[in-house]
Amino acid sequence: MAMTLEQLRDKYPDAMVDTFGDSPELASELTTLIIAGKKVASCGSLRSWQEQERLPQPGGYSIILNREQQPVCVLRTTGLFLTRFDRVTPEMAMLEGEGDLSLDYWRQEHQRYFQRAGYFHTEMELIFETFQLVEVI
Repeated sequence: MAMTLEQLRDKYPDAMVDTFGDSPELASELTTLIIAGKKVASCGSLRSWQEQERLPQPGGYSIILNREQQPVCVLRTTGLFLTRFDRVTPEMAMLEGEGDLSLDYWRQEHQRYFQRAGYFHTEMELIFETFQLVEVI
């Protein structure tokens, strides 16, 4: 039987609760990649991070929700660092596990993502997060 969000909060009392992407479809796609072990990193704009009340910390846990807002897995943040969109490397793009794993694909899709969010510039600052899968729910 799957654990409820309440049970997971009891098990990981300081865990953040989060989703990936900006649509139910993207959330589903990205969580599938995480569970398959293909996605071990993510990034967000520094601007969006500064608007959050609580931020991931190295060693901290996150309970990840799917498109139905149900918990699907728990992640542990292994690293955080600041970079710029135009300084993302092919290795970093590959860690995100999306598409054909190329830097070109990463740039195209992330530019679209940030444009949908209302802010994109090739020199925009990003927070790049690496994580490990702790538990699949």
